[in-house]
Order: sequence, then structure tokens, then C-alpha cells
Amino acid sequence: MADNRESVGWSKTEKGMKKMSNIYESAANTLGIFNSPCLTKVELRVACKGISDRDALSKPDPCVILKMQSHGQWFEIVSQRKLSKSLLKHGNTAGKSSITVIAEELSGNDDYIELSFSARKLDDKDFFSKSDPFLEIFRMNDDATQQLVHRTEVVMNNLNPAWKTFKVSVNSLCSGDQDRRLKCIVWDWDSNGKHDFIGEFSSTFKEMRGAMEGRQVQWECINPKYKAKKKNYKNSGIVILNQCKIHKMHSFLDYIMGGCQIQFTVAIDFTASNGDPRNSCSLHYIHPYQPNEYLKALVAVGEICQDYDSDKMFPAFGFGARIPPEYKVSHDFAINFNEDNPECAGIQGVVEAYQSCLPKLQLYGPTNIAPIIQKVAKSASEETNTKEASQYFILLILTDGVITDMADTREAIVHASHLPMSVIIVGVGNADFSDMQMLDGDDGILRSPKGEPVLRDIVQFVPFRNFKHASPAALAKSVLAEVPNQVVDYYNGKGIKPKCTSEYESSRTLAP
Repeated sequence: MADNRESVGWSKTEKGMKKMSNIYESAANTLGIFNSPCLTKVELRVACKGISDRDALSKPDPCVILKMQSHGQWFEIVSQRKLSKSLLKHGNTAGKSSITVIAEELSGNDDYIELSFSARKLDDKDFFSKSDPFLEIFRMNDDATQQLVHRTEVVMNNLNPAWKTFKVSVNSLCSGDQDRRLKCIVWDWDSNGKHDFIGEFSSTFKEMRGAMEGRQVQWECINPKYKAKKKNYKNSGIVILNQCKIHKMHSFLDYIMGGCQIQFTVAIDFTASNGDPRNSCSLHYIHPYQPNEYLKALVAVGEICQDYDSDKMFPAFGFGARIPPEYKVSHDFAINFNEDNPECAGIQGVVEAYQSCLPKLQLYGPTNIAPIIQKVAKSASEETNTKEASQYFILLILTDGVITDMADTREAIVHASHLPMSVIIVGVGNADFSDMQMLDGDDGILRSPKGEPVLRDIVQFVPFRNFKHASPAALAKSVLAEVPNQVVDYYNGKGIKPKCTSEYESSRTLAP
């Protein structure tokens, strides 16, 4: 009875489905999925001048807060390399103060270094006590300006200070350019903010690397005025780099280049709330020429993920429908109806299996997603025994409504957060998805019903309606934005390094 009822009226659509045999190609090409823009990281450097002095006994202690609205109602903070603006007083009148924001592309190297400086025989700048020295390190920028990289603590009353070891990223220090000039200045601290200049020297990261493996690098600290005036002047002290350690931070690309495969799984909502697929108002309606929202989201995200999977065979499941032959409700059935091998050949194979299964299903309910999360988590748990970064699992869930097994879903996500796995949820249609935001974890730590917190944030929720008129590249960018960091966080947390990738590794390492 159910089989006949759900099969009525499909003849016209089946004819149309023949025209949809190339839906994958048309959706991908027509929507421009292959034209995804390249992304890069930039560093914003902020400097101000002419700031009003609002402190009576010392100089001001200014801070800058940069704000950017996420939905495009405000213009970009920086759309060029250098942007200078006057600071406005109350009443929106321009004063003498100005702010400059400089953007510089980062190298993509996330390594950081650990430095330990000391000094000896520094000039004494105080009459009744010894100098209170601190060290500043500046990097010289491409536009000939200089940017403060690090300022040490002040060592009081000491001409032979040993400053605390500190860490700084390679990007901040030299933007990955080991020959970039670095300017180092030693000051004598004064409480009024008018610090006394002791001396300076210049170096490079390449030179600082000489302090690796127990060696030291030394520089003469020079006061140019003293050097010009005093015939017997040698220096104003010696600055010593006692230690330089490089800590490699592996990136998503490191793991991919090391052979880590992305195992991409799709789960599609076939509950009755989607509407009768024979009706043009249904979210599952198969139009002869236009892909529905499920297909658009599937192609946009799947096309990106398949590039990181060598065999491009994707398990595809459905949930919330009565399936043949007994028409019992299932929440984790293979849409190709092959439970022993639910994999489809590429995203096009997933699309074809989706189209083929629709006439055979009775859309029902409820909307339970815990079973499919648990199914993928079972596969991901097998990966934990390898102690290698070989497979990472991404589950894409396409759903039209609020889930009905929230407690079980929270429990499943908390468990999955310990595994090499991420969950992407795309909300299709116009339902109220407010509960989905809780699963995302961006507004707080997700916990199981028993109170156990997630080990790491592995869920990303995106409502498709926010991208209905945007390019698939924009949707894919938003949906997959957190995945690279999730991959890195998992393997770094487990202490698992990428497999050796000799040629690639040598290209990204700063050689001495």
C-alpha cells in the first residue's frame, strides 16, 4: 500500500530525471563552483600618532579596538595595503590625531620561536641606582616603517640583566623572511614614560638561528651619539641571545601533503516535513533543469571535499524515511540501498543515488541524527588505533528542520569530539534552526546530558537560506571554514605529526 501510494505521479518526473543525468556537471559549472577564490591570511598592523595626553603624570596608555560587521553592512576594514584616517572627536569632528592600518600577507608558516636574551655591562643611566633595562625588538617592514614585535619585562637596578624567555611567531617576527632586518633597542625604564636610550643593534632571524643547540650569539649595543662623539667609545654593553628554539606548528596542508585522506560522508533528511517530492513546493522536488537546495548544498560542499579523497568514493545515507521492502522507518539507510557498500562514485554518484531513491521512499520522521553520527563515529574510532594521520572523517548532514533527538545527538557529538571527525550541518528551507546553533558550540561549550563537555568543537552549522543567492563558493567557504583547524587540533592534541613529505617539507622550512 505504501509503495503504491508513494509511486503515483512519478512518470513525468522520471522523464525529467533523464534530463538531469548531468545534474552534477550543470550544477557545478552553472553555479561556478570551480571558480572558488583563493584565500590567504593577512596581518593588520595598527599605529597612531598625535594621541591626546590624558594622563597627568605619565604618557597615555592607548589601545585600539577594531570592529567589523559580519553581514556586509559595514565596509571592509582594509581594502588596500595602507589605510590612514583621522581620529574623530566627540561630535564627529576630525582632530590632529590619526590612525594607520597596514595589511601584509602572511607567509602561511605557523611556526613559532622561543628566544632568551641577556646582557652585560650596560651603560648606567641612573644617578642614585643602576639602570632598569628592557629590550624591544622591531621588524623592518617593506614600506621602511618598523613594527614592534616584542618588549621584554623591565629588570630593575641591574646592568647585567637576564630577561625572561619569550615566544613569538615566525610570521610576527619576519613574515617568514629570515633575512628581514630586525632592530633591537635597549632602554632604561623611567616611571614617567620618558625612557632613556641605552643602545641598539640590528640582526636577522637567520643570524639569531645561530643560537640553536646550545650556542650563543652576541651583539654590541651601540649608542650612535656616543660613537660619534667619543673617540674611545666601544659600546654601551653586550646583548646575548642564549637560546633560539624553533617550534614547528603543523598545518592542515602539512597533514594533507603527508597523505591524510578526508573521508567524506553525506546524510540526507527524508522526513515528511520536506514536502511531497512530487510537489514543486517540496524541498526534494526534482526539477528537470534546476537543482533543489539539497543538491546545491551537496555539490558546493562535496566538490571541495572530494579533492582531498584519493578514491572519491563517498558513503551516502538517508534518515527519517520508511524504506522498502518492509517500509520501516530508518535513520541511517544507504541511499543506494546497498547496506554492505553504501559508497557512491564521486559527488555525481551521490546525486544519482539521491535521485534514484526518492521515488522508492515514503518520507516520514522523526528527525533523528544521532544514529548517523554514531555510524560515522564507529568508523572514525577505528582510525584511532593507527597512531597516524591517515584518515579524517567529515560528516555532512543536510536537514530541513529541528532535530528531535537532541539529548542523544549531544551525547554522540561529545563522543565524536575525541575522534578524527567533524560534523557539518546545513539547514535547508526556512525552519527555525535556533537549536542547531547550540550544537555549533560557537556561543558556548556543548555538553552531553550528563554534563560532559566536548573535547574540541567539531560541529559547524550553516543555514542554506543565508547563501541562497550567493555563489556555491561562498557557501563552501562558510561551511568548511573551521574544518582545517579541527583537523590540526585533533592531531596536534594527540601528538600525531604528519608523515614525512620530504620535498614539500623542505620547501616550507626556513633553512639556516
